[in-house]
Amino acid sequence: MRNFSTPAPSPRLGVDLGGTKIELIALDAGGGEVLRRRVPTPQNDYLATVAAVAALIHQAESELGRQGSIGIGTPGAISPASSLMKNCNSTCLNGKPLQADLERALNREVRLANDANCFALSEAIDGAAAGATSVFGVILGTGVGGGVIVRGHALGGANSIAGEWGHSPLPYFQFAHAQADRAGTGQHPATGEAILHPWPNPRELDAAPACYCGKKGCIETWLSGPALAADHVRYGGEELPAHEIVQLANAGYGPCSATLARYEERLARALAGVINLLDPDVIVLGGGLSNIARLYDTVPRLWPRYVFSDRVDTRLVPPKYGDSSGVRGAAWLWDD
Repeated sequence: MRNFSTPAPSPRLGVDLGGTKIELIALDAGGGEVLRRRVPTPQNDYLATVAAVAALIHQAESELGRQGSIGIGTPGAISPASSLMKNCNSTCLNGKPLQADLERALNREVRLANDANCFALSEAIDGAAAGATSVFGVILGTGVGGGVIVRGHALGGANSIAGEWGHSPLPYFQFAHAQADRAGTGQHPATGEAILHPWPNPRELDAAPACYCGKKGCIETWLSGPALAADHVRYGGEELPAHEIVQLANAGYGPCSATLARYEERLARALAGVINLLDPDVIVLGGGLSNIARLYDTVPRLWPRYVFSDRVDTRLVPPKYGDSSGVRGAAWLWDD
């Protein structure tokens, strides 16, 4: 008897190549998760990292009983000039032909994209920004990254750096207590603190933190998790991790409330620059600091004063898939 049944479609495999772990997910045709695995990332060893990714994929396909498409989210990006990796905070990847080596190890085509692009793509395809024409995905974690999605496609750019807002300078600066000689322009909606004209002053320019990229005052140095903790110390607070600062701010502890208010104001300014440039329908926050619930109320109440429009309809939303968005977006690269 002949079998006329339709074979199951190949799974989409996504891999998130992180600094401490390599995570794999397999999605079915509808985006449902059918398998998830993770292994530690070999430290400072490029060849071992390539071997670990290949082994993880081979193991998954053995369990699934068939091969799938392979998308990989990585730190940094592939240089269009050299086809080698660049801008990776996992520095052993920089200057290496990662895509070519993985394709050789797996004997098939592999698609690579920046991990922030993968996050944004996941949330645009079937996440918190599903149905939106244009989406800006933000990573607020150990570092700060971003990805731009238009009509379901990630923008890479001529230099493969589209969305890398973390290494642009923070637009404007601080609060009234740092600019006491200027007239006020409003109050912070959560703390009531006066907010003055947004121009930088010498004190804040001098305090701009140094970034690993070699510049000073990058958005990453103000808005990452470590940057939040450093800013708390800079203004006389205790050495606390970012999550404890947020907990104490929510409990009404004054110094932590002030630190979080400064963070919200800076985030509003930085995202206003994105809105002025891209005018996205939705901005989705990811990374550990995306769990700060009050950001989604406070920041949209702050950013209108910096956006060149009579009103701001851009939505600021938390991610649907949280920490899973990056690996899911890597799997979706074959629909991109």
